[in-house]
Amino acid sequence: MTVAFVLGNGRSRMGVDLARLAQRGPVYGCNALYREFTPTVLVSTDRSISTAIQHSGYPAQHTHYTRKPIPGLGSRAVPQQYFGFSSGPLAVALAALAGHDPVYLVGFDMAGLPGERFNNVYADTEFYKKSTARPTYTGNWVRQIVQVARDFPRVRFLRVHGDTTGTVTQFDSVSNLDNLTLADLENRLNNPKEL
Repeated sequence: MTVAFVLGNGRSRMGVDLARLAQRGPVYGCNALYREFTPTVLVSTDRSISTAIQHSGYPAQHTHYTRKPIPGLGSRAVPQQYFGFSSGPLAVALAALAGHDPVYLVGFDMAGLPGERFNNVYADTEFYKKSTARPTYTGNWVRQIVQVARDFPRVRFLRVHGDTTGTVTQFDSVSNLDNLTLADLENRLNNPKEL
């Protein structure tokens, strides 16, 4: 079993050195992440950004999963059992399906910013809401992550908390889904045997 890191696009991941994560294990990421960093696996489910990613040429060189790949451009179809999942939970499922353990969830904030504002590192860019917009509803992401954790009861899922990470009480009843702080993650990265 090998460790994997799954990146959400919540602002809590902004202080994390993504290249350093990649030195410790595969990195799964979502949507516009490819603009600044090449993860091991990129996932996009919203049609507009998925189409843009495919036409950019990215999937011809890198692993990209989407719901309806455009023939000939290199993207892969998402596993049928997770077809309806959102990008972040789908990336978590793909890491578990690949046999990774533990799976770290970084940037899965599931909360708005102060003043009830949109929490996403790509706010104000193409395909994303304005930073002044209201937060995205996260109930479906919560349900889907709970489902993945239950589908893989022997995999340890670790949600990393930062200053903008919200509390999700539904996760408390999932025995293989735990929390740790950004400082804890940093300590583990410094001592890879603890990952």
